[in-house]
Amino acid sequence: MSLLPEHRYPSVTELVASARALTAHRPALCGLKQIGVSRAGRPLHLLSVGHASRAVLVVAGAHANEPTGGSTLLALAERVVQERELRAETSWHFLLCADPDGASLHVTPAPRTLLDYHLGFFRPAGPEQPEWSPSVLPPDRLPPETRALTRVIDELRPYLQVTLHGTDLGGSWVQLTKDIPGLAEPFAKSAAELHIPVETGASDAAGWPASGPGVHVMPAPGSDAAYPSMPDDARHSTWYHAHRYGGLTAVVEVPMWASDLVDDPAPHPAPAAALRHLARRLTRDATQVERILAEALPRLPGPEGPLLRAAKWALELVPGLAGDWVHGPPPDSTMAYIGSVDAFGRRLPLRAAAMLLRVLQEADDLAAPRLQELVALWSEAFAERFRARWVPLENQVEHQSRTVIAAARHARDRAA
Repeated sequence: MSLLPEHRYPSVTELVASARALTAHRPALCGLKQIGVSRAGRPLHLLSVGHASRAVLVVAGAHANEPTGGSTLLALAERVVQERELRAETSWHFLLCADPDGASLHVTPAPRTLLDYHLGFFRPAGPEQPEWSPSVLPPDRLPPETRALTRVIDELRPYLQVTLHGTDLGGSWVQLTKDIPGLAEPFAKSAAELHIPVETGASDAAGWPASGPGVHVMPAPGSDAAYPSMPDDARHSTWYHAHRYGGLTAVVEVPMWASDLVDDPAPHPAPAAALRHLARRLTRDATQVERILAEALPRLPGPEGPLLRAAKWALELVPGLAGDWVHGPPPDSTMAYIGSVDAFGRRLPLRAAAMLLRVLQEADDLAAPRLQELVALWSEAFAERFRARWVPLENQVEHQSRTVIAAARHARDRAA
């Protein structure tokens, strides 16, 4: 597997410092303000470039384990400053990190292998994720990060919100809350030029219509979900908040490690049997983690922290998800889709194990070595099965940046 280049993912502190430097360099064009605080009291910052009333909002750091967005956000802000055409009729606004608390717990700024990545892994439980919390919590219990994000949307009324996401291993894809005609072509061209596979059957978008390879349009609220057991329905997330002002949201996913096994559109020869096998493996792997958790839990000191809450939440998803897979494949079960489900089925128990491992190591618990063996074994098997190859950070950033700019241009034409 390729080693990481000299570049690395910036911390939230470094993002804020870079934004301050850009604002100091072009004070008439740029502004930086605090728009709220996290649950732990960390500030949330919004960088604005330009003064036009028509707005694009770009959100980074919604998921702590998806670090490319911070680098992309800085690259986009610098490009908007340099290219007058991009801000001629549009102001750009950049939420530097939607979840600084989560970012403080994901501690792999320069992973060189999937094992490195998972040894510092953190992704909060669903109710603690800023974009997802409205899909699982009532309005009066939303975290402050979510309320700050929706206030910014209310203030800016963006015609386009772009949220920068990523995957550890796989390909690139886009999720849209409304179609953006014309986006699929520049998206595919960019991915091809930068040797990033397009994930044509992303399990995150199972059953959604596609306006082009890897560009998926979310079904309208009220339609059936592909995985009924999953509690965090995207159609109730903050992605839909821009709709009340006539806007839409684009979610741009880019991989850290690429796999050329995720872009095969050929029909799978036996999807139902494959999904049953993947469901059994998911259940088996999760059970191994649950047994270690049950053994160690009485020895762990309280109170329960975010890592343990997140590990438990991930494990709680497994029975329902395995049942969804066994219930039957969607009608378009391609090789790419089954490959994406395979990756998802490896990812969920591995992440739970990785976060629980950090808890056990902190407590110097005797079960930590056994769990560490599982994390190492599963990380290596994941990379080997999907022939993981590192995507240079500059390529991750360039592809995500190009896709954001293309989405902004085509969405502007759509709204005109």
